[in-house]
Amino acid sequence: MFELSLLCPEDRVETISDALDALDALSVSVEDADAQTDAEQALFGEPGMPPPKDGWQRSRVIALFPNEEAAREARALLEPQDFFEGCSVLAVKTVPEQDWVRLTQSQFAPVDITPEFWIVPTWHELPPEAKISIRLDPGLAFGTGTHPTTRMCLRWISRQAEGTLSRTLDYGCGSGILAIGAAKFGATEIDAVDIDPAAVESTNYNASANHVQLKSGLPDAAGGAYQTVLANILATPLKVLAPLLCARVQAGGNLVLAGILERQADELKEAYAPYLQLEVADSEDGWILMTAQRAA
Repeated sequence: MFELSLLCPEDRVETISDALDALDALSVSVEDADAQTDAEQALFGEPGMPPPKDGWQRSRVIALFPNEEAAREARALLEPQDFFEGCSVLAVKTVPEQDWVRLTQSQFAPVDITPEFWIVPTWHELPPEAKISIRLDPGLAFGTGTHPTTRMCLRWISRQAEGTLSRTLDYGCGSGILAIGAAKFGATEIDAVDIDPAAVESTNYNASANHVQLKSGLPDAAGGAYQTVLANILATPLKVLAPLLCARVQAGGNLVLAGILERQADELKEAYAPYLQLEVADSEDGWILMTAQRAA
């Protein structure tokens, strides 16, 4: 493959990217041209913050083409265009051959949730200290154990007394990692639901790979009350779901919420106040875990 790299101002990134797509680029990516320097810009897209921009003040736009001829033809077609003003070509060069599967796998190492509880990709050996493990590979759905929200939920699960998790609901299950974690720590009746059919498929696959029993489906597959209700989503949908999720918590049961930034704690407490009293139970890298218990 060959790489065409361009330097573009922020206001040209979207137009240039669209043009490269139209020129049959295999992929188009955008990077901060000033990354790793004092001029580097952080672009965030966290909930409640302004949406990320299309690019940086000085953006490096990189397009991959199947051969050198296609890359040079794209360059020749772009340079005379009015919308290319302010942009420049950095390079047209070959992309070194790599084992992309191995390269991707190298980015996902075993993750320790506790000293004895680990999330381990299938291509890795189990760490000797891993007495309890979940085998999980990156896939179609969110949840590989690397994000703070997932780790906090799994830590909470691992600390529960025997019997606490017996009937568990994982609402917004993604990869099914929380439901599988609950099974590993004693849950015997588990419902894992998500609005995305791909997440349901991913959960079924991962549950089978980890030799645990659960039922997965779309949200209407959940029924009755649960001893533990887990929801690792984001603050806005969690607020909307407050009455639904709280109604699923049985007397003496626990509600566990994640996907919440530290600054969103008060608004979540307010949204859930008519039903349950939320408290911050854990925090990591600016994210928090909130829990509540219904009176017995």
